[in-house]
Amino acid sequence: MNLLIWGDTETSPALRHEVPLDIGDPFLYLESDGRRAVVTSALEEVRIARVAPELELILVDDLGRDELIAEGRSWIEIDQEMCVRAGQRLGIRDAVVPPAFPVAIADRLRAAGVDLVPDDGPFIERRRRKSAAEMAGIRRATNAGLDAMRAAATILRESEIRGEELWHEGERVTSESLRTLIREVCARAGAPAPPDIMVKTMGPDPNIGHDPGSGPLPAHTPILIDLWPRDEQSGCWSDMTRTFVRGEISDAVAELHALVLTAHERSCAAVRPGIPGVELYGIACDVFEAAGHPTARTKAAGETLREGFYHGLGHGVGLQVHEAPSLGRSGAEPLIAGDVVAIEPGTVVRSVGGVRVEDLLVVTDDGAASLTGELAYDLTP
Repeated sequence: MNLLIWGDTETSPALRHEVPLDIGDPFLYLESDGRRAVVTSALEEVRIARVAPELELILVDDLGRDELIAEGRSWIEIDQEMCVRAGQRLGIRDAVVPPAFPVAIADRLRAAGVDLVPDDGPFIERRRRKSAAEMAGIRRATNAGLDAMRAAATILRESEIRGEELWHEGERVTSESLRTLIREVCARAGAPAPPDIMVKTMGPDPNIGHDPGSGPLPAHTPILIDLWPRDEQSGCWSDMTRTFVRGEISDAVAELHALVLTAHERSCAAVRPGIPGVELYGIACDVFEAAGHPTARTKAAGETLREGFYHGLGHGVGLQVHEAPSLGRSGAEPLIAGDVVAIEPGTVVRSVGGVRVEDLLVVTDDGAASLTGELAYDLTP
């Protein structure tokens, strides 16, 4: 199978997997009959050779770029012609490309007689089997996240309860202040977290979904912290969630938490090579449905679920924070050794609030190992 990828390694996980380097300018990767090559210039030649010495470097100067410039061609036209000439050098007459492959370059290659088939499958399959460098990056990002989660829990634990509000060292504790702390801890560890990580109240009638949270954090109410730092060196992510209550924990919230932990424990225990993601999702659904909570499996077709176990069980994590395999209703693909998956069951009762926990697991040859399980699950921070 011949492969072509066009992009930059900051935004293309498929390309970053093949060229493990942060390169902001787009370039072409080619693979044919065991040959793996990139089209590059003297600007990136040494860096690429250092991190991926097995790659064949095709310099744009060797492809006649100077002549194209002299002809008055635009940058876009030159890029397109470089792709055609590089493909000819490797004898590529057909290739599989990611669906995001640029239309203009695809049109130019097709005009030159190259048959292109968009298909994410081969690229996704490769990325599911993490390289040693990628796995090391996931572990670094995870360690940064664990430190940040502990720091946030410490602030909540040490906070003074004034009425319904939390105060720490004379300042009101807010979603924004705790989010800033988390991001500072992650950044110091070389794994910055994005600005929309979640630090939000999950009390009665909670703001569900990906709302990051805002304003003062209350006492006696579930507070959800979901953070996903990214290792700068490798470009790989981590992902984890805990729910805390500073103050009195109601029986209703404690029951929700116990239910979520049961779904979590049973799902995590079943993670192994060969099990489809939808089957793991079904294990969690069984727990929630037995307790009378709606799930996406029981809802009517076309209905939008805003309570109960209303989302999937989880997802793969790597060069994207949400990637294959899917651990939801569409997760037909079986897990393989090397997958890194986030398991994140949760449920919402509108009159009570919501609870969610999330761990990151790496699938091994005969099961799975948790990367985040050392973090306590207690509601009390």
